[in-house]
Amino acid sequence: MTYCCALRLKDGLVFISDTRTNAGVDQISVFRKLYTFGVESERFIAIQTAGNLATTQAVIGHLRDQLALNEEPNLYSLSTMFEVAQLVGRTLRQVIAEVTENTQEQSNYYCSLLVGGQIGEAELQLYNIYPQGNFICATKDTPFFQIGESKYGKPILDRALTYLMPLDEAVRCSLISFDSTIRSNVSVGLPLDVLVYKVDSLSIPKGKRITAENEYFKEISRQWSETLRRGLHDIPKPSDDYLE
Repeated sequence: MTYCCALRLKDGLVFISDTRTNAGVDQISVFRKLYTFGVESERFIAIQTAGNLATTQAVIGHLRDQLALNEEPNLYSLSTMFEVAQLVGRTLRQVIAEVTENTQEQSNYYCSLLVGGQIGEAELQLYNIYPQGNFICATKDTPFFQIGESKYGKPILDRALTYLMPLDEAVRCSLISFDSTIRSNVSVGLPLDVLVYKVDSLSIPKGKRITAENEYFKEISRQWSETLRRGLHDIPKPSDDYLE
């Protein structure tokens, strides 16, 4: 399993992905699930993947081949992020269809993708692409998407995250979401890949990999646990009739 989240905020985009894949308790591996594409001063595109590993790697491979062979269309020839989402969705459908035409069997090869970025002076965009190739767009009211094992990390994002939140707060909020998920689900684990894109910069951020030795992530985990315990202690006690 995996967990990826992406945020589309007023000041930019935040992408965080774990790197754990497993096919049973004794087959755990590390694979990157966050990929970047772009041309400096022109466009930035990030893609996150969750689901069947062979399918996701094939999709990324096709997109890279289109660029290397200068096939049209490709990620660098399209004019809008909407067209980028359409291309990625078509590529996903094509990869699954090449494996099998049986619609029931196709579900065994499903994956989900998050695609975000900016082209030229256009607005930032973030899309959640479903296995069937269709997609939805993040909005100011719904500024984040999650794919994979999302349920443990969703409550903190639902309660705390807003479209106007500064990028540094958004990163903290997202890392807490990952800490909560890692604690509750062994199929999600470190290292984490973190990428922050500042609006209108049109640069390709280097990103950061957070390992188990990362002191900042350990401190976030410790302080979040203490905050929850302290908050629980401060909540008014139930009356006696609750305990009868």
